[in-house]
Amino acid sequence: MDHIIRVDAHHHVWDLTVRDQEWTRDLPALRQSFSLEDLRPLLDQSGIDATVVVQTLNLREETPELLVLAQHNNVVAGVVGWVDLSDEGVADEIAQLRASDGGEFLVGFRHVAQDEADDEWTCRPDVLRGLGDVSDAGLVYDLLVREHQLPSVITVVRTLPNLLFVLDHFGKPLIGAGDMEPWRTRMTELARCDNIAVKFSGLVTEVVARPWRVEDLAPYVDVVLSLFGAERVMFGSDWPVCQLTARYADVIDAARELTSELTASEKDALFGATAARWYALDVA
Repeated sequence: MDHIIRVDAHHHVWDLTVRDQEWTRDLPALRQSFSLEDLRPLLDQSGIDATVVVQTLNLREETPELLVLAQHNNVVAGVVGWVDLSDEGVADEIAQLRASDGGEFLVGFRHVAQDEADDEWTCRPDVLRGLGDVSDAGLVYDLLVREHQLPSVITVVRTLPNLLFVLDHFGKPLIGAGDMEPWRTRMTELARCDNIAVKFSGLVTEVVARPWRVEDLAPYVDVVLSLFGAERVMFGSDWPVCQLTARYADVIDAARELTSELTASEKDALFGATAARWYALDVA
């Protein structure tokens, strides 16, 4: 039987000797450099074959660096970078990135919209224009928002039906508080759009007041799987951010436990095939 590819669709790397990650200043567990070589043994131990590395800063310089990283490390199958969507030259910048070293690994873009003061940032006319350029390029757009920003996600996903989106971290529901609403209602509405998938990622760091438990996550996982199905859900570790509350092995063990009742084909989708298809990864 052919080997089933396993993909970690969401992780980060950074080098504090190259540039600061200001957002880690009050997070001692993350206030250090994290390289692909730090991650590689964790992937091997967990049986992960390929990864998608995702931007951390809204900064042009990071994306070319990640593309070169992918070019020289066959475990990285895709790069989700950053581009200034409000810039009228988005299409030209995408073309330049694709023509650069490692440009063939560019699969999409993301903006840290969760930190925008404007909850409707993704719906601004200039951002929509830039997203149109991303769509025309055949690339994917990751959405990093907080639960209260989901209405804007619903709007933008409906406005651009030809653009494939990925919602990071389940849309950051308030797991620590145990709140299901209005998150569940908004996710129900979002699931009616067939151009969006969801990342099974970033959940363990939503419980911070006490140690997280698998049973904390289960209701949210059940909602997402029932709404989107495994064919629109993809596993991501969110390493090294996950290390605020869990080891890499803990994250993947929890994901496997929470999906233990899925069929074999559904597990294959969630732990690899969905990411490979959505991002058009070359992981054969």
